[in-house]
Amino acid sequence: MSSPPVAPAPRRPLILLRASATALAALAVLQTALAGSYLNGHYESLALHEAAARAVLVAACCQLVAGALVRRPGRDRRGPRGPLWLAVLLVATVTLQTAVGYNRAIGVHVVLGVLLVGGILAGLAGAWRLPLPARAGATAADPEGAGRLPRPGGPVEVAQ
Repeated sequence: MSSPPVAPAPRRPLILLRASATALAALAVLQTALAGSYLNGHYESLALHEAAARAVLVAACCQLVAGALVRRPGRDRRGPRGPLWLAVLLVATVTLQTAVGYNRAIGVHVVLGVLLVGGILAGLAGAWRLPLPARAGATAADPEGAGRLPRPGGPVEVAQ
């Protein structure tokens, strides 16, 4: 039995995936700054690093939900599976990273953190590379859909 063909990702779940990937990347960059601050002797940064770790886990779970919605939008359609598998891997890695951090295995925690930030940034690039489908009301005559204003940079008509 063959699997159904891969369809383009649906619009709203793809926007949710992009938003969660962007938030996750911003939190990952914040985590690196807080970790560096702690290692430079600003010990109050450790509490902020811990709080941001919880936010990273929540954002990774949001990305998991978005990846599932992109993959399985309807009964007979399936979107790309890459965002879902990357989100599963990120949630597992963030959970492992948190456990390693609480166990104070700093060498493993730092190396895993570097790999995790790389994976998060790869997920961000992948989420923004997926093509965003046209709006539901779009036609050939009105590519933006349902009388909406054109995108900037399009043709401009000048009345004389």
